[in-house]
This record gives sequence, C-alpha cells and structure tokens, in this order.
Amino acid sequence: MSSPLRLYGRRSELEAVAALSDRLRSGRGGALLFAAEPGFGRTALLGRAAGDFEAGPVLHTRAVPAESRLPYSGVHALLCAAGDLLSAAPAGILRSGLAPGGLLELLRGLAAGRPLLVCVDDAHLWDDRSRAALGFAARRPDALRAVGLLLSTTGHRSYDPDFAGVPVVHLGPLPDSAARDLLDELAGEGTDPAVREALLYEAGGNPALLEALVGRLSPDQLSGHAPLPRPLADGDALLRTVGGRLADLPPDTTFLLLLAAAAQEQTPEAGGADADLVLRAARNAGIDPAALDTAEAAGVARTDGDLIRFESPLLRRAVHAGAPSARRRAAHQLLANALAGDRQRFPRLLHRALAADGPAPRLAAELAAAAATADPWIPRLQRSLALARAAELTMDDDSVRMSRMTAAAEQARLAGHSHRARELLAAAREGTAHDAVRGRAELVTGALALGDGPAGDAYGALLVAAGLLGPYEPERALEARLGAMEAAWAAGDVPACVAALGGGKDPAPAGTAPYATLHVPPAAREEGASHDYRAGMLAALEARPGEAREALRRVLERAVSDDDPVRLLRAGAAALVLGDIRAACRVNARGLAVGRAQGLVALVPQLLEHLAYAELRAGRHARAGAHAREGLRAAHRAGRRNAAAHQHAILALVASVESDAAAVAGHVAAAMAIAGPHGLVQAATLAEWASARADLGRGRAVEAAARLGPLVRAGPRRGHFAVRMLAVPCFVEAAALAGRPDDARAAVAEFAAWAAHGGDPQAPALLARCRALLAGPEEADALYARALARHELADGDFEWARTQLLYGKWLRRRRRPREARGRLRDALVAFERSEARTWVDQTRAELRATGDMAGGEPAGKLSCLTPQQLRIAHCVAEGATNREVALRLSVSPRTVDHHLRNVFALLGVRSRVELSRLVVRTDGN
Repeated sequence: MSSPLRLYGRRSELEAVAALSDRLRSGRGGALLFAAEPGFGRTALLGRAAGDFEAGPVLHTRAVPAESRLPYSGVHALLCAAGDLLSAAPAGILRSGLAPGGLLELLRGLAAGRPLLVCVDDAHLWDDRSRAALGFAARRPDALRAVGLLLSTTGHRSYDPDFAGVPVVHLGPLPDSAARDLLDELAGEGTDPAVREALLYEAGGNPALLEALVGRLSPDQLSGHAPLPRPLADGDALLRTVGGRLADLPPDTTFLLLLAAAAQEQTPEAGGADADLVLRAARNAGIDPAALDTAEAAGVARTDGDLIRFESPLLRRAVHAGAPSARRRAAHQLLANALAGDRQRFPRLLHRALAADGPAPRLAAELAAAAATADPWIPRLQRSLALARAAELTMDDDSVRMSRMTAAAEQARLAGHSHRARELLAAAREGTAHDAVRGRAELVTGALALGDGPAGDAYGALLVAAGLLGPYEPERALEARLGAMEAAWAAGDVPACVAALGGGKDPAPAGTAPYATLHVPPAAREEGASHDYRAGMLAALEARPGEAREALRRVLERAVSDDDPVRLLRAGAAALVLGDIRAACRVNARGLAVGRAQGLVALVPQLLEHLAYAELRAGRHARAGAHAREGLRAAHRAGRRNAAAHQHAILALVASVESDAAAVAGHVAAAMAIAGPHGLVQAATLAEWASARADLGRGRAVEAAARLGPLVRAGPRRGHFAVRMLAVPCFVEAAALAGRPDDARAAVAEFAAWAAHGGDPQAPALLARCRALLAGPEEADALYARALARHELADGDFEWARTQLLYGKWLRRRRRPREARGRLRDALVAFERSEARTWVDQTRAELRATGDMAGGEPAGKLSCLTPQQLRIAHCVAEGATNREVALRLSVSPRTVDHHLRNVFALLGVRSRVELSRLVVRTDGN
C-alpha cells in the first residue's frame, strides 16, 4: 500500500492549524473553516491536522447525506465517531432533539477538560439542524474552552449563514513551485521537461487533477518517448476531479450549462459567457431560463450582469469536455442559430464549424479566411481557435491543414498561451507538408523557444526556418534570421549574431536550402525597416560604426509613423545601439501602447523589458523598476521565462542603487535560475553586475572587483559584449578602492575606444572619472572636473552623484575639506533623490570625516567618537578586517589599528563582536 502524498504549498494553512492546536493546549477553544473547490486538498488538509494532533483525542468525520432520515444525521455521525468518549448511545442523546447550544455542551462534555480536536469534512452537506448546531458552536470559541473545530466546505458554501462569523481560510491553486514538487513525487525525476510543463499547465494548480493526469499517462508518455493524449485533461479526468456537483443536476440545467460552456469556449478569456446569447439559444431549445437557478444553488455557475460565470475554469471545462460529442455539437449549432447580422458573422461561423461532424472543406476555408482578416475586434485566442478548427475540418490536404494549424499556433503564442501553441504545433506536424509550411512551423517553434527555452534551441530552429522559407517567403526568412540574431545576442555569441544576419560563414544547418537563397536581393535590401535593421546591426557587430549609424538612423526615422509593435521594438533596440537613450524610451513606450492595443500578450513583456533597460541606461532607476516589475508580471502571465530572467536582472540593478541587499540577492538568484540553464549570458552579466554594485555600495571594494574582473577583462568568463563596457566604471572604482589600480588600466583603454563610438551618452563623463581614479595627484583634479562637466550633458543623477562622492573623497584625502564638503553635500542630495540608501550613508560618513555634521550626528554612545573613528567603527561592524578598512579609507593598517584601540577604550568594549553589537543596536535606535 502506497503512503499518502505529502501536502505541498499549504504552509500558511498548516500554520493556522498549528495556531489552533496551541490555543487548545492552553485551555482555550477555537474554530477554522477551510473553503476550497474540489481537488484543492481540503480533505487531505483535515486528515493531516487530525494525524498531527497529539494533545488529546480527535473526532474526525465526513458529512452524511442531508437526506438521511435522522433529523440530526450530521451530529449523529459525529457522535458515532466519538466511540469510547461517549457514555450513552448517540440515538438516545438525539432522541429528544438538541437545543441550539446542545452540540456545544456535548463537545465540552466529550473533552472532559482535555484538548479535543473535532474535524468535520464537507460540513455544508450536513442536514439543516446539524449544520445550525455546528455553526452555533463554531461561532463561540470562548464557550468551547479546550475544544477545537476544523471544518471544510466548498468555496461557494463558505458564505452559508450557519457559518457566518467563523474564521475562513480559502485554499487556492498550488503555487508553481509546490505543484512542481508534487509532480516530482507523482511522476519521478525522469519525466520529460516538456511533459512536465504540459501537466502543470493543464492541472492549473489543482493537486487532485494533477494526480489524475499523471495516472493516465504511460511510462513512455511521461518520458517523452510517446505522444501525449489530446486533450491531456479529457472529460473523464475533469469530471472525476471537479464534476461531483454536476451529477445530480436536472437535464435542462445541465444542457443550459453546456450552452454557457460552449459559448465561452469561443472566448475563454472573456471571464464568462454572453448571457443574452445563451438564454436565446436555450429558449430555442425549449429550456426555461429558470433552470440556471438550480446551477446557481449548486454552486456551479451564476448570472453576473451580462455574463454567465462558472465558479471555476475547471468546472467550465468539465461541463464542456464531459458532455457527449453529439450534445456538444447540438449546443454549438443552437448558438450559431441564435447569432445574426454581419457583426456576428465570425462567431456564427466558428460555432457552425464546432458543430460540424466530419470534414467540411468549404466551411473550413471560409472560417480560415475570416480568422485571417485584419479586424481588430477579433481576439487572437479566438483566431487561434478558429484556425485550429478549420485545420481539423481540412483532412484531404496535409499542407493546408498544417498551414492552418501552424497559423493557429502563432496566434496562440501572440496571445500569451505558449502551452496551447506547442500543442497545436505538435498536431501540425502530423503528416507531410510543403517546405514553406514546415518553415513557418519552425519559425513559431523558434519564437516560442526564444521566449521560454535555451537560446541555442531558439537559434537552431530559427535558422532551419530561414533555410526552409528562403526560396518561397523571403520576408519571413528575414524575420527568422532576425529572431536567430536575437537568440545569439541573448547568449552573448557575436559570431553567431553575424552569421544569422548574413555575415561570415553560412549558418544554415545541413539539409536546408543553400544559404545563397537566404540573401535578400539588392533592390529589396534598400527598402523596409527590417532590412535596414539587419544591415545596421550587422555593421555594428562587425565594427563598422559609420554604416551602422546610417542604417539604424533610417530605422528610427521610420518608427515615427510606424504602428507595428515588432518594428517599434527593433527601433528601440536600434536607438540603444546608437546611444540615443531618449529615443529608445520614446519608441519603446509607443511600441508598448500599440502592443497592448493589439492584444500582443507575448510581446508586452519584451517591450517592457526594453523600456526598463532604456530607463536604466538613462539613470532613471525608479521608472526602470516600475516597468520591470510590470514586465515581470506580464512575463509570468505569458509564460516567457527568458523575459522574466531579464526583468529580474534589471530589478537587481535597481535594488543595488536603492541599497536593498536582500532584494538584490533575491532577484539575482531568480535571474540566474533561468539564465544558467537557458544560456542567457546577457541576463547573467547584468545580474553579476548588480551584485558587484551592491558590494561597492556597502564599501566592499575587494569583493566587487573580484566579481567584475572576469566580466570586463578578456578570457573565457568574459561578460556579455553589449553589457561589459557598461560595467567597466564600477570595476575601475572597485579596483582603485581595493588598492589594485593596475588591474583596471587595460579595461579603461578598451572603454575609451568604446566611448568614442557614442554608445552611451554618459560614457565621456564616466571615462574621465575612471581616468581620475587611476591618475596621479597632479592630473586627478582636472579629470574629476572634466567628468562633472561631461555629466551636465547627460541624464542620470546617480552617476553624477557617484562622481561627486569620489571627487569629495579625493579632496578630503588631499586635505581640502572645505572643497570636499561642497562636493559631498551635492552628492548627498542626489543620492537621497535616487533613494540610494547605502550611498547616502557613505556620503554622510565622508561629510562627518570632513568635520561637517550636516550629514547627521552619530547617536548615543557613538557621539563620543571622532568622524574617522566613527567610520572605522562602522566598517568593523560590517565585518571588515583592518586591512580592508585601510583600503576603504585610504589610510594605513597601522592607523586603523591605532584608531580602533581608541574606539574600544572610549566605548568600553573588549572585542570586535561587542563593537559590532553596539553599533547595530545604536544605529537601530
């Protein structure tokens, strides 16, 4: 006999149970009501609570049918479970009936002064009198004394008046991580990754459904060696899991629900079915609309304004998929007949197609043509459903069928439903087709991998697509090559980028069309934003800056009047390559607005990513963080984990400015968890840079230099080619503060060559700052002044403030405190405006070291220290050694040792540990 499954993802619910148990041990009573839809584990949760309770006896019972002949059948079942705790037979106790507080008195008597836990599963199914008595007891925790009540009910019955006032805990779908852990237990570690994702998607966080789906797959299917059944979650699995309350509904109610489910099948994201349409179709079938009242009483569906809403998406799917196919077709035909007028042509066609039994070539062609129109009011998911149904009705031509199924997959991808897109692609590949059709399927496959998969997989699929499409659809072949370049860019592979764009060696895999067919004819090459983008990016990658600027400027000029979000996304990328950050922000914002308006759910995360990155480059960290947080949510909704990795990396950089060490670490870990397996070198480099900048903000120059050195210098661990130069100023600062300026000289020379190309508006100022950090006393003053002058020509308070801080430090060390104070005060204001807390603390410490208390007086016992002693005390409290403190403060280790002995004497501490505790305690006050 197998052991029961562990409970996953229910930590907060188990903590609530533990709190109730603690309450019982202290002699106080209490109650909790767990409410959840079928399959979410409320029964398992009560079983776990009953098994874990050791403070006293447990009564655990499920409800008996309310139709039982006993007037108190629910209470009777509970008392029967009491066994030896009862001194009299249950029937005798109930013969004369129970007063409202009778059950409460019985439970207290059963407890006999000991903690007693009572678990009642499906309490909503108790008869009216038993349920009223149970609710009466549960609402009076003080009167229960040492008795605890754990009740469970379906979600819609948690609002039953009998349970009013009882604390309710709602169980929702399992979090993604918990669902993955449960799947590991159910299926084992040998499950194919694609199968895992399909199972998790279909289950929707419902643990019972996940178990049912795994149970219907063979070992070969779980390992990916045999195709999965379609649909994966069929009617039987859905009905067994969530369909319990459907079984007893009358036929008219069942069919009316099927009409509602069929209506919403066409528009699954609408949140409900058009009530007017459903009721018209019901009347035409001779069904009284009042039949819906029964469904509402059963907690299946309800009328909400103009919509009929199911209580859960799984219930809707169970109603539709669980119905016999003939009844489903009849429902769709009734809905088609209830639609009239030109504006209803598309939904009428789709319902007719869903009602068809067998191949219907003419209807399929008409539906496919309607789905391909430019009507902006047709949602992309609805287009996908129409094209997929048109493909199913096309059985005599594999190329046409595969073309329509592939188009359906592309529309599902754009709608943000990558799992559905992959299912449709799998169906599309059943049979043989023309190379152009196969090329379109590979193009969608590559685009899906580009959003959620290894960059190398996306690159390979897109190059195959380019090879297949080249002789027939050159514009699509160009799109495939641009997508392959994007994949190689994310992976940090410059030669692969060049090859994808047509430079260098033929990148087309063996078996595809000759690469010569991929080249765009000279006449076409001169026209169109995509061709200019290709030419400009190729020139930039091949270090031909003049040609790159000319072509990419044309891309930006066209973007002024462009309404294509894909071209606007590329124009934003072109602006970043040109170093025109303002244009990048403007174009990406326009692309975002257009993408949202067109329902391009899959493109929105990438547009937000580019917009956040542009704002980051502009030094507007708060805006970058806002866009990145929104982009992260959009990426999760669209199933684009690669975009999520980039958003996490950007958020880590923002947090490194805001000096939130915990947030930096969290976002870095999340970014690397995706970037590592998927080969996203750009996201990984950004994340590592964020960690180093956080170290630098906390005065850990040695650690920051160690992180950044491999990224900015030549070698196998070199950072991403488009990011590494941006991180050079941090590395130079870290190396200089760590006392190793020679390590940074080669990086500064390379940075100077890059800055000359105009790749970043702040580069001239940062170059002057880097040179000042490495220069001797006779040159540094003028270089810092030059850096500040160059900062005036570019946006970005944060970098300007960092230059002011470094200049102020240098001036203080040169014994020019009055000049230093001016620089440091300006830096302090800018850091405060940027919400850079650790940098604010650094600057205040520097101000105090100049004798200026405007940065904030030290508190408590620390007020007796001199500014220099205070700085040393804070450094030691952070765990720095004397040598590290000396490097930070640009003094000798002997000086640090001297000051530290005086600090110990003044504060009356005897060790570094005591000093650390005192500093933390004082600063906390």
